[in-house]
Amino acid sequence: MSEFEVIIQQLINGLIMGSFYALIALGYSMVYGIIKLLNFAHGDIYMVGAFSCLTIFGVLSAVVPGSGGILLSILAAMCLAAGLGFLSQRFAYRPLLGAPRLSLLITAIGVSLILSNAVMVVTNARPAFFQSGLDNSAGIHIGGIRITYIQIIVIAVSAALMLILNLFIGRTMTGKAMRAIALDKDTCRLMGVNVNKIIALTFIIGSALAAVAGGLFCIRYSGPVQFSMGFMIGIKAFTAAVIGGIGSIPGAMLGGLLLGLLEAMGTHFIGSEWQDVFAFGILILILILRPNGLMGRTEIERM
Repeated sequence: MSEFEVIIQQLINGLIMGSFYALIALGYSMVYGIIKLLNFAHGDIYMVGAFSCLTIFGVLSAVVPGSGGILLSILAAMCLAAGLGFLSQRFAYRPLLGAPRLSLLITAIGVSLILSNAVMVVTNARPAFFQSGLDNSAGIHIGGIRITYIQIIVIAVSAALMLILNLFIGRTMTGKAMRAIALDKDTCRLMGVNVNKIIALTFIIGSALAAVAGGLFCIRYSGPVQFSMGFMIGIKAFTAAVIGGIGSIPGAMLGGLLLGLLEAMGTHFIGSEWQDVFAFGILILILILRPNGLMGRTEIERM
């Protein structure tokens, strides 16, 4: 395998990992854009989505084998994660919307600990492995470059969901309401917008996207799925959201893909042991040069 082929292969790997980061980062950006909350429980929603997909597929595999069972499992995991996102918003975050941001942040950390520890108790802290029955080696081979069909599906599904979300935010009345609430909640209430309903929908959509990322992770890597898996990828997705400009939907997409590509290149040229150092080093560099992220906007705090 030539050096050029190795670099192309790493770019493909980075694009795939960046797709996971982008899907999860969208939830961070949507929630922060509306209620200025850094929802650190979002990575654990991703973890719950992965476990839900794995568990449901285990039940369905005897009835609906193959890709049909996988699709139904991901859809069911999306519904469960969306419900979990709604419940966390309704009972943990909504009562504190008028409280200082620090209270919301501490609550998000508490929700994260509750979710991860609950899954740890249920699973006895044992990792699980997703046996999809799909051929992970089948795909397209061009010289030394290999692109599996599962990798293509991951990229295609991620791109389609990001495009649909972007169109939803930009073209629908609900999306316009989300953008309006991000600017001024009180004025939106005076104009008849159901602010609580829109905020709840934001959590539902973000949680569903995180569950899709969890399901795609199961298919792509076949495990291990464990209670602690949401922590690091949640931090990475948050990093991606900050790189792109937290609060910006296109920025979250760009930041996720960019972080995945930078990690892949850093792993190739520097070494895998420096992967996380490289990612957070890039974050610090970007924040120094562009404090609001690549696509973020400067906000003026009104006292």
